[in-house]
Order: sequence, then C-alpha cells, then structure tokens
Amino acid sequence: MAIIRRLPEATINRIAAGEVVERPASAVKELVENAIDAGARQIDVSLGQGGKSLILVEDDGHGMDDAALALAIERHATSKLPEGDGGNRMFQIASLGFRGEALPSIGAVAHLTLTSRTANADSAHSVSVNGGRVTPIAPAAGAVGTRVEVRDLFFATPARLKFLKSDRAETTAVSDILKRLAMAHPRIGFSLTSDGRKTFAYPPEAGDDGQLKRLGAILGRDFADNAVPVMAERDGVRLYGFAGLPTFNHATAQKQYLVVNGRPVRDKLLNGAVRGAYQDFLAGNRHPALALFIELPPAELDVNVHPAKTEVRFRDAGLIRSMIVGGLRAALGEAGHRASTTVAGQTMAAFRPGNAPHTGQGDFAAAQNFQAPLEPNPPGLSEAAAQWLSTPQAAAAMAEPADAGSLARLPLGLARAQLHETYVLAQTHDGFVIVDQHAAHERLVYEWMKKQIAESGIKRQILLVPEVAELDEDAALLLLSRAAELAELGFVIEDFGPPQAGRKAVMLREVPAMLYGADCKTMLADMAEEMRELGAGLALKEKLEEIAGTLACHTSVRAGRRLNSDEMNALLRDMEATPNSGQCNHGRPTYVELKLADIERLFGRR
Repeated sequence: MAIIRRLPEATINRIAAGEVVERPASAVKELVENAIDAGARQIDVSLGQGGKSLILVEDDGHGMDDAALALAIERHATSKLPEGDGGNRMFQIASLGFRGEALPSIGAVAHLTLTSRTANADSAHSVSVNGGRVTPIAPAAGAVGTRVEVRDLFFATPARLKFLKSDRAETTAVSDILKRLAMAHPRIGFSLTSDGRKTFAYPPEAGDDGQLKRLGAILGRDFADNAVPVMAERDGVRLYGFAGLPTFNHATAQKQYLVVNGRPVRDKLLNGAVRGAYQDFLAGNRHPALALFIELPPAELDVNVHPAKTEVRFRDAGLIRSMIVGGLRAALGEAGHRASTTVAGQTMAAFRPGNAPHTGQGDFAAAQNFQAPLEPNPPGLSEAAAQWLSTPQAAAAMAEPADAGSLARLPLGLARAQLHETYVLAQTHDGFVIVDQHAAHERLVYEWMKKQIAESGIKRQILLVPEVAELDEDAALLLLSRAAELAELGFVIEDFGPPQAGRKAVMLREVPAMLYGADCKTMLADMAEEMRELGAGLALKEKLEEIAGTLACHTSVRAGRRLNSDEMNALLRDMEATPNSGQCNHGRPTYVELKLADIERLFGRR
C-alpha cells in the first residue's frame, strides 16, 4: 500500500513556482502587474541574459512598510482580497494580481531581493529570499516605490533552465509581455533595458489621443496612420480601441491584442469575432492589426481560470462577440472608401530599380487568359452613369480643363483614361488615382446586395420539389431547434422522419432567392457546424454574406470591359459614396493614390 505523506514546504513552493513562473517573461509579468496595482506612474525593467541572470523591476508606486514587506513574501498573502471574504470577491476582482503567489514563487527558485519605501517613511526596508530561505528585514537606501531584484532565476531548480530558450528569445518574450501591458496602461511610462542596452522607452501618455500615441509607438507609425477608432457600449459593457484598415493586413494574427479591464489576455473569442467582422474584406489567409479594450463589471468576468492569468471567461460571451463584430463593422463602415497609406508606399517601392517583377511572354499570356470575356453592359453601371450625368456636380467636373477647385471636391478625382480595359486613371487635385475596375465594382455590387438584404429582408424561393438533406442526428436537431431563425434568413426546413443509425433527415422547402440552384444541402451542414462552434445566429448571416460576396464577384464588371468616360466617372462617384469601397471582398486595394510629389521624386524633380 502506497504511503501518503506531506511534502516539505520548500518542495511545495517550487511546484507552485512551476505553474506561476514558467520563464523570465512570466516573472516580469507578475512583478510589473504588482507595480501597476501599486499605482506606479513609471516602471523600468532591466534584464541580464534574457532574464536568466538578472531581472530588475523598479517602480514609483506607493511602496510597502516593513510589516507589509514581511507578509509580501509569504504564500497567499495579498492586499487585494479583503479579510474574511469567504470567496465572495473572487468574481469581483478589479486588480491585476490577487493570489499572493508571485513573490514567494520567485523566491523559491531564485535569489530575490525586495526594497521598498512608502511616501511617509524616513528610509526604505529590504528583505531577501534565496531558494526559499528568508533573511531578516533591514533598513536600506531607496526612493519611494519598490525595487525587485531577481538573480539566477531557477538556480534552485536547474532542470528548468534546460527548457529555456536563447537569451534573445527570452528577451523577446519579456518585450512582448511588457509591450502588451504598456498598451493596456498608456498613462504609465515603461522602459526595457537588456544587457545594458535600452530596448525601448515609452513616456506616459495623457489626453484623448494618448491611447493611439502609445499604440503607434508600439505597433508602428503605419498602424497609427491606418487605424480607425472603434467604440461600442451596451448593457454596462464598453468596447473601445483601434482597428487597422483591411488593406493594412498581415500574414499572421500576431498583431491582434485584447485587453479586458486593464488585463492583456489571449482569447479565442477575439479570433472568431475578428474573423467574422473582417470576412467581407479579407481573404482567409490574411489578418488585420487591431487593439481592442473591454471594460465591464468585475462580476461579469472570471479571471481565475489560468495560473498565469492570461485567459478569462466572460459570463455573457455572446454579448462580447456581438459587440466586437458590430463595433468593428461600424468602424470600418465609417472609413468609407479610404485605403491604407501603405498601398501607395508599396506601389512606389515597386517602381524602384530592381523591385519590378520579371514578366515574360508566358506571364502575359496567363494574364490575358485570366481576363473575362467582354460583356455588353456591366450590371447597373450604365444606369449609374446616366444618373451621374444629370447632376450639377457632373457638369462642373466635366468642364475642360478641370480646375483644382472642382477636383478638390472629388476625392477620387475625374476619370481621364482607361488602361488595358482594366484600370481607370483619374486625376485628383494633387496627384492621380488608379482604380481596378473589377475589384471596385465587385465591392459596390456586394454592398448593394447587403443593403437590399438589410432593408427588405431576404426573399425566399419555394422549391418545386423539396430537397431532403440527411445529416448527423445532432446537426439535424440543432438546425430544427433554430428553424425560426433559419426562416428569417430564407431557409424553411421541416422535420422528416425519425433518426436512423445516428442520422436524421430534414426537408428543405424554401431557400434564399439569391441561392436558388446552389448546393443548399451542403450549406445546411456547414451552417450546423458553425452554429455548434460559435453558438450564435450571427454565423448564419455571415454564411449568407459570404455567398453574396461570391455572387457579387460573378456579376461585377470584368477586367477587359471597355468603359466610356461617363461609366468611369460613375464608378468613381459610387466608390466615394459607398462604405468599404477602398478594398475588394478579399482585402486587396481597389485603388492606388499617388501624390504629385511622389511622381516628381520618381523623375528627380524633388
């Protein structure tokens, strides 16, 4: 029979340290969060060998006296939960830390020295913990605030050292943690020094634009120049932040940040919501850059679900997802036809010697084959051209020569030519614009289709012969439980007999008119899968919008279609009046704007 025995205190502390302090970045996160909770206005971090030999965190917070210092190094001693709480406050936590584990965990596996001083004290006090052994508290020199010095991390658990990465990789991990906290708290100054070399220093930011300044300092000026503000508020939950324009996209989702009540978190809810919000604008393998901040009552949030406090659980996850999707879509809609400034920069870079891609005869032939055959009239564009010609604006803009004043009133300028029956060249008051006619019209048609759905609902088409779709029993029951929602979206389904061998059939009687003739059986199975994964009716609407995007692509004016000047100008004016027209449904820019100054530099005039 196995003997059960109590583990020594030192072993318990080292086991706990393995959960809380996984690597140097984990220790830095815990120490910096303590400094934030202490009301610090400036936090400075220094590393030696990526944090393996030295971690130094200094802050100017309210500090601790000698009695508080003695308690701070004891396990589960904290000032952030009241005495006799009985667990009532575990779901009302407003601070970043609350468990009282960080300092004793670090002290169990490293040489830890704490020096702290309060504002009304004559001097600071210091205490050391070396592999779990505590030295007596003694007076020390020090400014108001706290200085935490950690040397030889994991010296007491040398096996853990073998799992650490290179000094550079560990420094990068610390930098990422510190930058996330700096995003979340722009009013606090942060700095990082690695092996005596200053890595970054962010001064405290104030004012209404402080958040964007801090984000620009961390994510780069391009983000600040190409981000739109996001704002939504509902049922006591506030969402704000900044989201990059769709044309300012990336190959990975690493530039997506979510901060909840001042706590940077990694949450799969964000990934799904962002994908849903941007699905109209980006291809599946491209990702936007954004930083979103959520503030909600602490009682609506569980932060005690992960040892490192990097994950949270929302009481109403559906509300949060809906707010993120709605807030992002509203922000992108406000951007109008705006495209990212990086598009012009990339275009100019392509003009530089050595950057132009090689184009051979085979490439030209492939391009010719890719173009669709000529169409007699693009849907809607002739009518739009006639409407454009009847306006006073058209009369003024079509005057020859157009003066700078009239062009200034036209953001996308006045059409001057069509190049290769694919690109519209327009003159603006300070440069020119090149428009991809197919990509632009695809977006216009898609937005028109979405507007029709929103205003008049989804028109249904009765099937002459109802279709029977056999699905997994769970999927069929899920669809039938949401039959009313499906009917609002154009799908009318009915139960069709009892389940057999884990399968169940449903009868499809009506479908959305725009999907008549499509493979609706497969679509039902896909929607059931998305409903199971996302748990929200929004998944159904997203599926329809995705299909609308495909239809828009097929019904738009193609490359290779020759447009007259009226049609070209109508296309430009519609783009100016249509939200999201700066990019096609796949995230590619619909136009490139080049300033006259850029062109002059190409020819050495500047």
